[in-house]
Amino acid sequence: MRAVGLLRYGGPEVLRVVELPTPHAGPGEVRIRVRAAAVNPADTLIRAGMTPVRLRGTDPLLPGLDIAGTIDEVGPGGSGALAPGDPVMAMVNPTRAAGGGYAEWVVLPETWVVPAPEGVSPAEAATLPMNGLTALHALDQLRLPPGSTLAVTGAAGAVGGYAVQLAKAAGHHVLADAAPGDVELVAALGADVTVPRGQGVADRFREHAPERVDAAVDAALIGGALLPAVRDGGAVALLRGGPDPLLLAQASQRGIRMVAAYVHDYDGRHDKLDLLRQLAEEGALSLRVAGRFPPEEAARAHQLLEAGGVRGRLVIEF
Repeated sequence: MRAVGLLRYGGPEVLRVVELPTPHAGPGEVRIRVRAAAVNPADTLIRAGMTPVRLRGTDPLLPGLDIAGTIDEVGPGGSGALAPGDPVMAMVNPTRAAGGGYAEWVVLPETWVVPAPEGVSPAEAATLPMNGLTALHALDQLRLPPGSTLAVTGAAGAVGGYAVQLAKAAGHHVLADAAPGDVELVAALGADVTVPRGQGVADRFREHAPERVDAAVDAALIGGALLPAVRDGGAVALLRGGPDPLLLAQASQRGIRMVAAYVHDYDGRHDKLDLLRQLAEEGALSLRVAGRFPPEEAARAHQLLEAGGVRGRLVIEF
């Protein structure tokens, strides 16, 4: 089978199309004929050697955490919920022996796979699992009662956009930041208030929430500069790692909880991924494809993502 992998760490140029043995589904597993694999910032970090996902000898390392396609093989001992031909989506953990999802076929435990939202393309479905689960994990940890006020930074991005939409679906009042060119997009995602992004964003949030917000999802990785917008006893969900000691000390002085959204805590959480499917089918979540690339142009997709300004997800189509 064709896959996109790397034999050494480096820039986008290390990505290449490789030939690998086609896997088969074992007991309790299903094989997915992958039609689309989303390109995420985590993939660029894997490619650069900046994650726990490591090269193993002479075998190519495959990035990729999001896939969508169709079931084409079911192993023995399954539940019968999935059958060949079913459109599906899944999140892949690239630390597994077979690597990530940049491949024509991927075998996963049946419980890791859910039907794709009805009426969407594989490319659209591939934008949902990892980014949606990251945003959902963040909100789950914040444990907000309905009607809370939430600030979201990086709201025009994939994770930030899902955080806005999931928060609205849960009944919260959402303040979000946006660059001038993204104001309409963020408003369309459902934000009740948009403020200019950048330095001083906490002050701008406070103009609309004088008593400060109950919590924040920091998808833009602002860190301590966001704390003045959060009330005493509130909470902040951080993406890409936990709080550094200084940030933790600043927050603890005001009783602010700092929680880390770690998406692999939701590995195999069929219930969480299927909830995202349901919300997408109901129109509560927008599946945004920013561009489509054949495997031979995977390096170009990585270049565009790292250049910044991508709205939605770039997708490799097999």
